[in-house]
Amino acid sequence: MGEVMNFSLATPEIFLLFSTCAVLLLDVFLSDKCRTFGYMAALLAMIATAFLVVSSFGIERSFAFNGMYVLDNMSVILKVSVLLVVIATFVYARSYLIDRNIFKGEFYTLSMFATLGMLIMISANTLLVIYLGLELLSLSLYALVAFRRDDGRASEAGMKYFVLGAIASGMLLYGMSILYGLSGSLELKGVAAYVASQQIMHNMVLLFGLTFIIVGLGFKFGVAPFHMWVPDVYQGAPTPVTMFLGSAPKIAAFAMTMRLLVNGMEFGAAGWQQMLIPLAVLSMVIGNIAAIAQSNLKRMLAYSTISHMGFVLLGILSANEQGYSAAMFYAITYALTALGGFAVIILLSQSGIEAEELEDLRGLNERHPWYAFMMMLFLFSMAGIPPLVGFYAKLAVLQATVQAGFIWLAVLAVTMSVIGAYYYLRAVKLMYFDKPVESSTISMGFSFNTLLAGNGFLVVILGLFPGLLMALCVEAVKMSL
Repeated sequence: MGEVMNFSLATPEIFLLFSTCAVLLLDVFLSDKCRTFGYMAALLAMIATAFLVVSSFGIERSFAFNGMYVLDNMSVILKVSVLLVVIATFVYARSYLIDRNIFKGEFYTLSMFATLGMLIMISANTLLVIYLGLELLSLSLYALVAFRRDDGRASEAGMKYFVLGAIASGMLLYGMSILYGLSGSLELKGVAAYVASQQIMHNMVLLFGLTFIIVGLGFKFGVAPFHMWVPDVYQGAPTPVTMFLGSAPKIAAFAMTMRLLVNGMEFGAAGWQQMLIPLAVLSMVIGNIAAIAQSNLKRMLAYSTISHMGFVLLGILSANEQGYSAAMFYAITYALTALGGFAVIILLSQSGIEAEELEDLRGLNERHPWYAFMMMLFLFSMAGIPPLVGFYAKLAVLQATVQAGFIWLAVLAVTMSVIGAYYYLRAVKLMYFDKPVESSTISMGFSFNTLLAGNGFLVVILGLFPGLLMALCVEAVKMSL
């Protein structure tokens, strides 16, 4: 029985759970002047969890808890990526939270619970565990979005996110219940065996269940036409929460899609490919065109995220190893780039001023050339301009799409990328060629500046030398299939 349960494989999750509870208890006894201790404890807990995850890299694919939990290289790489993104979010968020008197333990404990949900989702091997991880993530995010209680916009965004998220979770659960009813198994292996025995295009009940699952996944990715919550939530939530929401959960959504569609329904690829194509097309078209009309920087980045998630779907719907590894690479590197973009918004939002309009970027190069250069790097990477990592990520996805025979999709994706470059270049133009409205100096602490420099360095170095991360993604995907 001990071997079947094998608690040691889930050591990072168990450690993170106890650490989160410890940080929650510690916060009760801390005065407002001592909140830094809670922040440091949360940061150390996340770093220790990351080390525990890394220590399991390279082991053979293993199962625990009677097959409900799987540990493979894909889960290790995705978990490390999530943890590093969350650690960076904690460091970036600190100054913003202190300036607005919301430097509270709730931000860190809710973020840690959300991270635990993501780690569970990434290693889930049954429908039930996927759903449990998703709900732990979702419930934490609902509270985080409405975290700033005295802000009407944040409360409204939290309510919208909660209502639409609950509907999407219900649809996903309904789709899972149909799969369970048909296959008689909650395990992905049992679902896969059932789907392999069916002609998916002739099994209406199976297609019906698959449709509900795609709707749930589409909402969690924030892809069109299930994107209605993204711009409002991105704009209404405090910027550190928007940073968290727009980065790490996208990696977890990729993992959930891989587990459900690829591990669970690989033989039904003909069915879910046809459903993902319109989602990818709509996301790239709506995301890029709607972003042009935005004057709010956070809303612009929200529509940008929708278009980027369309690219991730392109990789997945290619339904080959190259596509899956390209989508994995894209999800990880996009999270890294989004982190930097929102970090600069936090940087501009000092002294309680919400600098989230495009106009707030005006003349940034005159005020602080280094920060303007960093923002330019992140925007150019999102636009897919070489030699930054965003270019290679898009190229890898496009190659997989062409290899899978969807040449028209690749042409559309390139066209939308060219259109999308406009709104990124508009932001760069404001920073470099316009006169500043504000004349105040911008400064941040050593940890923020160091992390921002490291973030920009990774965007460049992964673009110049993408081979190592891509090789890890390819190897991880091979092991997980």
